[in-house]
Amino acid sequence: MSPARQPPLVTGISPNEGISWTKVTIRGENLGTGPTDLIGLTICGHNCLLTAEWMSASKIVCRVGQAKNDKGDIIVTTKSGGKGTSTVSFKLLKPEKIGILDQSAVWVDEMNYYDMRTDRNKGIPPLSLRPANPLGIEIDKGRFPQKDLEALFPGMSADFTSENFSAAWYLIENHSTTSFDQLKTAVVNLKKQANKKNEGSLAYVKGGLSTFFEAQDALSAIHQKLEADGTEKVEGSMTQKLENVLNRASNTADTLFQEVLGRKDKADSTRNALNVLQRFKFLFNLPLNIERNIQKGDYDVVINDYEKAKSLFGKTEVQVFKKYYAEVETRIEALRELLLDKLLETPSTLHDQKRYIRYLSDLHAPGDPAWQCIGAQHQWILQLMHNCKESYVKEQKAWRYKAPQQVVFVEKLTKLVVSQLPNFWKLWISYVNGSLFSETAEKSGQMERSKKNARQRQNDFKKMIQEVMHSLVKLIRGALLPFSLREGESRQYGGWEMKSELSGQWLTHVIQTVRLSSESLTALEIPNDMLQIIQDLILDLRVRCIIVTLQHTAEDIKRLAEKEDWVVDNEGLTSLPSQFEQCIIHSLQSLKTVLDCKPGEASVFQQQKTQEDVCQLSIGIMQVFIDCLEQLSTKPDGDIDTAHLSVDVSSPDLFGSIHEDSSLSSEQRLLIALSNCRYLERHTFLNIAEHFEKHGFQGVEKITQVSMECLKELDQRLFEMYIEFKADPIVGSLEPGIYAGYFDWKDCLVPAGVRNYLKEALVNIIAVHAEVFTISKDLVPRVMSRVVEAVSEELSRLMQCVSSFSKNGALQARLEICALRDTVAIYLTPESNSSFKQALEALPQLSSGTDKKLLEELLNKFKSSMHLQLTCFQASSSAMMKT
Repeated sequence: MSPARQPPLVTGISPNEGISWTKVTIRGENLGTGPTDLIGLTICGHNCLLTAEWMSASKIVCRVGQAKNDKGDIIVTTKSGGKGTSTVSFKLLKPEKIGILDQSAVWVDEMNYYDMRTDRNKGIPPLSLRPANPLGIEIDKGRFPQKDLEALFPGMSADFTSENFSAAWYLIENHSTTSFDQLKTAVVNLKKQANKKNEGSLAYVKGGLSTFFEAQDALSAIHQKLEADGTEKVEGSMTQKLENVLNRASNTADTLFQEVLGRKDKADSTRNALNVLQRFKFLFNLPLNIERNIQKGDYDVVINDYEKAKSLFGKTEVQVFKKYYAEVETRIEALRELLLDKLLETPSTLHDQKRYIRYLSDLHAPGDPAWQCIGAQHQWILQLMHNCKESYVKEQKAWRYKAPQQVVFVEKLTKLVVSQLPNFWKLWISYVNGSLFSETAEKSGQMERSKKNARQRQNDFKKMIQEVMHSLVKLIRGALLPFSLREGESRQYGGWEMKSELSGQWLTHVIQTVRLSSESLTALEIPNDMLQIIQDLILDLRVRCIIVTLQHTAEDIKRLAEKEDWVVDNEGLTSLPSQFEQCIIHSLQSLKTVLDCKPGEASVFQQQKTQEDVCQLSIGIMQVFIDCLEQLSTKPDGDIDTAHLSVDVSSPDLFGSIHEDSSLSSEQRLLIALSNCRYLERHTFLNIAEHFEKHGFQGVEKITQVSMECLKELDQRLFEMYIEFKADPIVGSLEPGIYAGYFDWKDCLVPAGVRNYLKEALVNIIAVHAEVFTISKDLVPRVMSRVVEAVSEELSRLMQCVSSFSKNGALQARLEICALRDTVAIYLTPESNSSFKQALEALPQLSSGTDKKLLEELLNKFKSSMHLQLTCFQASSSAMMKT
């Protein structure tokens, strides 16, 4: 929190003295942070805040008010610093009365004086023609206190140029010590001034008359006062003589100006007659002038003439004037109708609409033309929107353009609304603030009525905007989302032939178009609640775009089976997993702008149903690809394209069992599918899950889990199928091979080596190893372990089925079991170990060392003779192959 500011300090004022309303400049420190921070300013105790103009923190300009104190401090009060202090003061001067011939830097108003006796408003001549001393005697200022004179003559003035002039006050103030002889001289001077007809200007004489009359009144008042005070009779007689002189002077002045006044009255009569003739001529020609000006479009001239005629003849009782004024009213009524028709014409610019509304307002047109114009514009915009839809619906069958018709329609419709609605909105704003009638707020009455009407019709206008927004949204829904319309709305807003739904790419384009329209309407400062329906439309379009894109992605993935070329890389993979991953990535990237939220938009996954639908579609995409793998690996040979298996040059075919020109067998396709499944599980599906999360998808764990389960099920089915293809023939050949030549375990010769049936089984196992190794080295342990399990399990079963063994039979069986076990030792599993163990337990134990030695020799002989064939079963064989 910032520390409090220091209180204001006034250190200077210029000028430092003056009369009321003097403009002063105040300087100091901490005089406020801005105009709103200044809350108080007093000079000599008078509040001057209303005239204060804050310039900076060190300067304020204001005018001094009518303070009570003659001298005082300048106190500034601010919100931030509180009440301040002053090191200087201001002296308030009382305004001095300016004499008749005194020089002055300001203009002195020349007020009219009304002569009650002659009942005439006599204009006082200019100051330069008025005498400074009307009595022509020496002025001797008395020492009477000013306050006493003000109390004695309340509301009066000693200034003979003032309307409230008091002659008594004047004489007391200027001639209190003047002798009676001098007053008689004053009377003589007044007579001379009255008789000087040719010695001075007429204005000078006329200006002195009012003074003479006032002097006469003053002498009368003095006379009455002297009588009341018991003054000597001699002075009373002298006063009477002075009154007589003044009366004769007054009569002489009236005689002098009788001729002038007569000429003035005659001139006034002539002028009045000419004015009447001029007024009559104006009214007589006005109907024709109105017609001409209307044809020329000079409506301002017509309105001005009408206002003039209305003020002159609106309430006339003269029949001739009434007749012509009625004709004027007829022409004006026709003009009102013409202007109203022009106002309601569409299209029309905002400038013309304002102009016609002002004309109608000046002509006092009935009703509310501005509101009629707003209503007409509203209906016209709605009609334009529906006409736009109808024109595109009619052209459906003849449409030959690349862009879909619905997309072009939405672009046209939004462009229409964005171009027309701003003027409509500005017209309403002008109606609300009253600027329709005057840009400079000259006609306050009309503006107030307009504002009042706008407040009453605010809800009606809101309904108009909402109707335009609803029509816009429903027309777009009818073209792109017809299923979102109600049953009764399809005919009004629909009518499109939906041959095929728009692709995600075109829906993305439409979303961008609607978004731009929404931004343009928001810039008009239209309330957000009126535009919320557009945001709802954008949300529905975004959801639909995602759904359609995912559906099309599933169709594209289904067609990937046609692109499988069965070309295998070093890891035993075809291009299918990579194509699948790239297809999904491309699909998600195309949805980026749709998934991103613009200002004011909600997340596309805010609704639970949308989350569930997208999740199911995503799972469906994964399932489609899994089905594609299964179809490729299991369809009959006749349905397989004549594709070829090729191996990377860096990994030569050591066995030569598969050549570039040989067609793929079912077992090879199964192996390739298994290799692809293994890669999908360990890499592709995890990568896709990351992309789903990156783009904000919900339920990614569920998508991954369900997809992995389906993939593992397919992998297991394909694996079992391959094992069935390869292990069953080997297992099935064991029993016939063992008992070939009527071999009997109870009656057999001394073992000479491993019999051929076992060698043939090992060769078949080696062939399986070679086939798997050629496709994918990583699959070898899994396949070989399972084949060994099957062979060991069958061998164990066969040994357990033998009722009894001779000594040689037991040795022969042990030799073959041990030879097989030792050969495939690196692929033994707990299950196969258990089977070999059970098979050996079914044999009699060797009792003599000779038998054991013979067994060992025969095993070594077997391994030596089969060394080359058994190389693949050695632990270092994989390393040897790579080198």
